[in-house]
Amino acid sequence: MDRKTAGLIAFSVISLLLYNFGVGFFEAVWSFPTKRAIPLMVLALVGTGVYTTFKLGFPQIKYLKHGIDVTRGIYDNPDDEGDLNHFRALTTALSATVGIGNIAGVATAIYYGGPGAMFWMWVTAFFGTTLKYAECTLSMRYREMDSLGFTAGGPMYTIENGMGRQWRWLAVAFAAFAIICSFATGNAIQSFTVSDQIYSEVVQVVGTEHFLTIKHTVFSGFDISVQQIINGLILASLVAMVIIGGIKRIGQVTGYLAPIMAIIYVIAASLILLTHLDKIGGSVGLIFQMAFNPPAAIAGTGGGILLTMLWGIKRGLYSNEAGQGSAAIAHSTAKTNYPVREGAVAMLGPYIDTIIICTLTGLVIICTDAWKHTEFFASITASSGDELKSALEAGTFQGMELLNSSRLTSFAFKNGLGWLFNFGDKIVTLSVLLFAISTAISWSFYGDRSTEYLFGEKAINPYRWIFVLFVFLGAIASLEAVWAFGDAALGFMTFPNLIAIVFLSSGLKNMTRDYFSQDHVPFK
Repeated sequence: MDRKTAGLIAFSVISLLLYNFGVGFFEAVWSFPTKRAIPLMVLALVGTGVYTTFKLGFPQIKYLKHGIDVTRGIYDNPDDEGDLNHFRALTTALSATVGIGNIAGVATAIYYGGPGAMFWMWVTAFFGTTLKYAECTLSMRYREMDSLGFTAGGPMYTIENGMGRQWRWLAVAFAAFAIICSFATGNAIQSFTVSDQIYSEVVQVVGTEHFLTIKHTVFSGFDISVQQIINGLILASLVAMVIIGGIKRIGQVTGYLAPIMAIIYVIAASLILLTHLDKIGGSVGLIFQMAFNPPAAIAGTGGGILLTMLWGIKRGLYSNEAGQGSAAIAHSTAKTNYPVREGAVAMLGPYIDTIIICTLTGLVIICTDAWKHTEFFASITASSGDELKSALEAGTFQGMELLNSSRLTSFAFKNGLGWLFNFGDKIVTLSVLLFAISTAISWSFYGDRSTEYLFGEKAINPYRWIFVLFVFLGAIASLEAVWAFGDAALGFMTFPNLIAIVFLSSGLKNMTRDYFSQDHVPFK
C-alpha cells in the first residue's frame, strides 16, 4: 500500500473514532490506565529515556562539549548535504519548544505540585536529552532528499527506512497525528494565546464597551470582537509571510527570533534573582525538600510524592518535547554528513529549554513568594478540608488571589521587577507573543514534512494555506476541543517514535561509537 492511500485510511479511521467516541477517547492517552496512577505515556517517555541513557553511556554528559562546539559552527561545511547549518537547525527546533510551556507550564506545575515539581522537571530534562540525541541522530541517518533538493526527515522516515517497510503503518500513524497536532497544539492554541493577551491589553486601555473590544454573539458559545479579527488577520499574515517561503526562510526568522526572545526573558528573570540572592539558597532547598518530603496535608489527600512527581514530569515533557519526535524533523534539515554530529547539537535543547529557562521561571515564582498564591500552598496551609474547598471555589486564600498558568508568572515578574519599573508583567506578555508566534512557525514545518511524507510535494502548498487559516481561526475562537484533540495527537505521535528509538538503539550505539572513535578537525 502506498503512503497516500495509507494516509487517507489513517485519517478516515481517526475521524470515525472521533465521531463515535469524541475527544475523550483520544485524551485518554495522557491518563491511561487510570487517573490515580502514573500514566503509561509518562512511564514510556521516562523509561525510554533512562534505558537509552544507560545503553549509550550517558551521552548528555560525555558529548555535551562536542555539541556546543558543533553549534558554534567550527565544523560547518557549506558543501554538506542539507538545508540549514547546525545553529539554525537548533534554533528552529527551540522555537517550537521554548514557548508557553516555559511560562505557563512551569507555573501550572508549581500551582498543583508545589516547588518540588521543579526537581522532577530537571530529572525529565536530564534523561530527555538522551531521547533528543537518539531521535535526532536517527532522523538524520534515515532522512531523504526530495525532488526539489530539500531534506525530508523525521520519525516517519526513521521508522520506514530504519525498521523496514513492514512498519510503514506505524510511520503513517506518526505523520497523521503530527499533522493534526500542527493545526491544534502547534497553531490554534498559540494564536489564541497571543490574540487573547493582546485583547486583554487593549481592554485595559479602552474598556470592554469600545467598538474594538465589545463582543458580538455569532452563535451560542461563540462570541467575537473586532479586535480579535484584527489580531487574527495580522497573525495569519505574519505567519504566512514566513512559512510560504519554506524551511530556509523559517530558519532565517527563527535564527534571529529564538535568541532574541530567550535573551529578553533570561535577562528579566536574572535581574529578579539578583535582587533575591538571599532567597535562592532557601528556594533550591525547598525544591529538594518538597520533591521527596511533601507536607503531611498533601500526602494525606492521596497526593504526596506521586502528585508532585506527576506534575513535574508532565510539564517537563510538555516543555522540551523530548521523545515526541517533533524536534527530530527540524534537526534532520542540518547541513552535515554525520548524523551523530547533529544529535549532539540536539542534546542542547532540553538543557536550554528546561534546565535554564524553566528553572529561571520556577526560581522567580518561588523567590518572590508568588508560589503562595497556588492551590498547593492553600492545600498545605488550610486548617481543614472545608476551608480549602471554600478557597478554591472563591479563588482566594487568606486574602490572596489564587493564580495559575501565565497569570502566576506575570504576578511574579511584576513583583520581582517592582524596584525597577511597574510593568514587569509586560515582559511576560512580550515573551508570550514572541514564544507563541515562533512556536507556530516551527510547527508549520513539522506538519509540512509530515504532509509531504503522506501525500507528496503537491500537497505542501495547500497544507501551508490551511495552516494559515487555522492561525486566524485560533485567534478569534476559544477552541478547547481542538486543543484537547491536539494534545492527544501529541501523545499518539510519541509512541511510534519511542518504539523506533528502542528498536534501533543497538545501531545507534554503534554509530555513536564509530563517530567518536574518529578525530574531528574544524572545517576551514
